[in-house]
Amino acid sequence: MPGLAHQGGSADGEDSRADSGDHSARRLRIAMIAPPFFELPPTGYGGVEAIVADLVDQLADRGHDVLLIGAGRHRTRAARFCPVFGRPPSERLGAPVPEVIHAARAAAALRDVDVDIVHDHTLAGPLLAPGRRVPTVVTVHSEANGELGSYYAALGDSVDIVAISDAQRSLNPHLNWVGTVHNAIDVASFPYRERKDDYVLWLGRFCDQKGAHLAIDAARAAGLPIVLAGKCSEPAERGYFEREITPRLGPSVRYVGEADAAQKRQLLSRARALAFPVQWEEPFGLVMIEAMACGTPVIALRRGSVPEIVADGITGIIADNPAALPGALAAAWRLDPARCRQHVRDRFDLPAMAAGYERIYRMLAEGSRQVHALAAGVATPGPRHAAPARHAALPRRPVLPKFVSWPAGRR
Repeated sequence: MPGLAHQGGSADGEDSRADSGDHSARRLRIAMIAPPFFELPPTGYGGVEAIVADLVDQLADRGHDVLLIGAGRHRTRAARFCPVFGRPPSERLGAPVPEVIHAARAAAALRDVDVDIVHDHTLAGPLLAPGRRVPTVVTVHSEANGELGSYYAALGDSVDIVAISDAQRSLNPHLNWVGTVHNAIDVASFPYRERKDDYVLWLGRFCDQKGAHLAIDAARAAGLPIVLAGKCSEPAERGYFEREITPRLGPSVRYVGEADAAQKRQLLSRARALAFPVQWEEPFGLVMIEAMACGTPVIALRRGSVPEIVADGITGIIADNPAALPGALAAAWRLDPARCRQHVRDRFDLPAMAAGYERIYRMLAEGSRQVHALAAGVATPGPRHAAPARHAALPRRPVLPKFVSWPAGRR
C-alpha cells in the first residue's frame, strides 16, 4: 500500500531519567496506533498525541521494539513508523472519514508484522480488534460514559481498556477495564519558576466544558488580570468564543491565541495560578500537571479527576462551586511552588506512566501466549513464529485479572 512503508525512528535525544529497573525481561514488540490528526509530538494542540509520543520514547528507552502508526512525520524514538497519511488532516479534526481510513490502513499495516500487543489510541481502530490473535489495549482519553461508554461496552472483551483516572473508571465500572494509568509529562522539560507574575492563566480548548468564561469572571472578582491561551479553530469553538469570551474581553482580560510548546511553558511558569473551572467530569486534565511542574498552583472545581491530581491546600485549591473561585485565586500566592513541582515529579513523571503500561502489556501478552500454547496442544509456549493467517480460527482469550490499578507514584 502506498505511503505505508516502515520508516526508522529518530535516534537523537536521551532520557537521563530512564527507568533503572530490570531490563533483562523479554523485550516486547508493541504496535502503537496514534490518532491521525496531528504529527507526533504535536507542535501545538494535541494532548493525546503528546502522551503517545512520550510513551513511545519511554518504551523504546526501556528496550522495547515499537512500531508507531500515525500521520505525517514523527520525531519519536520508535524503531519503525507507518504514516497512514502523508500530511495529517488536522483541519478535519473529529470528522469520521479520516478516522475510518486511518483504522483500515492501520489494520493493513499490521497484517504482515508480528507483535505481542497492539495499543490503540483512536476511536474507530478498536472495531478491528476481534480479528487479532494478540491483545488490543485501548486507552480511553475522553469520557467513558454516554454514547462513548455504550461503544466501549459493545466492544466487550475484544479489547482491554485502560483508564487515565479512577474517576473516569468509576463512571462506567462495568467496562472491560484492566487498569488505571495516569497520564504523565517530562517534568524536566517544564521550567520551574518560584517568583510569579500577578496574572491568572487559563489554557485549553474554547468550549463550555472547559469554563473559560468562569475563569474570567473569577479573576475579575478577585481583582486579578487573566491571560487566555487556547485552541479556537472549529465552528463550535468559535461560536463559544463569540458568545461567552468576546463580551468579556477588556483591559484585564487578554487573549493570546493558541500557544505552542515554548509559549505554553513560559505562560505556565510565570502565572500566579492556573484556573481550571471545568464543567464536566474531566478524565484527567493534562494542563494541571504541566502547571504544577512549573511551580504554579491549580485553582479548580471539584469535578472528575481533579481531586486525584491536585493536592488540595498544597498544590492548589479545589472549590466546590464557582462562587468560591475568586477567594481561591486570591489565596494562591500562599502555596509553595516547590511542593507543586515535587508533587508532579513524584506522581506524574514519564517513567511512572511507562512502567504502568509495561506491566499491563506483560500481563496481557503472557496470558495470550499461554492460551495459544494450550490451543496448540503444548504445555508451555514454544518458539515464537510469524503471525498466523488472519482468517484462522481464534482461540478463546484468557480470563485475566481485572481492575488492576497502578496509580502514579506506586509503580
